[in-house]
Amino acid sequence: MTLHLLPVRTGGAAENMACDFLLLQRYPQADVPRFRHYGWQRPAFTFGYSQKIALVRATLPADGPFDLCRRPTGGGIVDHRDDWTYALVIPRGHPLEELRATQSYREVHECLAAALRAQGVPALTKPVGAPSASFTEPAGVCFERAEYHDVVHETTGQKIAGVAQKRNKHGLLFQGSIWRPAAGLALDWGKFSDDFTAGLAHVLGTTTEPAPWPDLPEEEIGGLTEQYSSLEWLEYR
Repeated sequence: MTLHLLPVRTGGAAENMACDFLLLQRYPQADVPRFRHYGWQRPAFTFGYSQKIALVRATLPADGPFDLCRRPTGGGIVDHRDDWTYALVIPRGHPLEELRATQSYREVHECLAAALRAQGVPALTKPVGAPSASFTEPAGVCFERAEYHDVVHETTGQKIAGVAQKRNKHGLLFQGSIWRPAAGLALDWGKFSDDFTAGLAHVLGTTTEPAPWPDLPEEEIGGLTEQYSSLEWLEYR
């Protein structure tokens, strides 16, 4: 088994969310873990599947315009205007997929924190029981407060990275975000990506392998992108 490293792609918010979900639902090699880093065509925010749209809109900054999309995963509001975004899918039945959500969350973030420390960033996962830090000038809506097992700055306690999850019969989808200013703008992001995915492969008990973009059904990509772009999906709750 290998961890497939997929090509970097840039898309709109709805298309990015659709591709992540289809990597969980329709990947041709369903038993293989897969990872992708991706970008955003326009400034964007995403928010968790269970969040209420009225609260989301009341929380968002006024300096738009930007794309807004409900994610298929949980979690809070994420500012993608200056983040490093990734998706990871662990197939059904893998030991990491079978862990409790808090434990799989921690495992992924331990790999991420180690990759940051390799470049001198004093990053760690926030331990259970540690107090939450708040900032008068938060890095982003989701980064105002760190929850347990989020990646934080060891000295200041500022949140650097968070991740949301969705589990179904196909496996476990992680949608993660690293706020670049909190991690350090001088970071070598290519090296970070290599170190992060190498750490994930070690935890998964496998090796990394570059893989082409999968042959996902175009009609499903288009249909799901249209659904995620719709007002009905946006205002689902």
